[in-house]
Amino acid sequence: MAYGSMCLPRTSSVFLFLVSIRLARRYLLEKLKSIYLKGEGLPPDRVVPTVGLNIGRMEDANAKLVFWDLGGQVGLRAIWEKYYEEAHAIMYVIDAATASSFEDAKSALDKVIRHEHLRGAPLLIVANKQDLPGVINDEELALFLNLKELDERPYMFQAVSAYDGRGIKSGIDWLVEQMEKCKRTETLRARAGVAGQI
Repeated sequence: MAYGSMCLPRTSSVFLFLVSIRLARRYLLEKLKSIYLKGEGLPPDRVVPTVGLNIGRMEDANAKLVFWDLGGQVGLRAIWEKYYEEAHAIMYVIDAATASSFEDAKSALDKVIRHEHLRGAPLLIVANKQDLPGVINDEELALFLNLKELDERPYMFQAVSAYDGRGIKSGIDWLVEQMEKCKRTETLRARAGVAGQI
């Protein structure tokens, strides 16, 4: 679904919790900026690892998106919980080219999706670096993660490339569509005193 076909007020904020264990998510955030801000993201050779927190704010014709890019190093994962309550959705980025990190990514993802403050938040899991040869795709990643019992949470796996942008917009479109119909969004909107759609 394209953003243009949704009824999202331009002034609404949608908070997306963007995490991963590797540098992959930082490249993705910059590609998101270049897609939604018309070329304002950093090129890949200028991207540095996130230390702590990086925020990306983007607007489409109908929605304002705020991405929280949280560092994935073990020592920084303790801060993740501080952002759970306000997150409308989770976008979890996995470096599909680094099989040695899959177990750690699976373990961290399990802790994220089991946390009570993220109950019901739509989940987009992206297999990044699809521009490289020999990486696993979204279907292989789904088999590896073997997600079960997600408390009525809508979720989707998406193959993407932060380098060339493939798959990113369709993944974000799906996520915004899910947030639009999600009970969690209604709850967050009510708590903030905001009426109408997200």
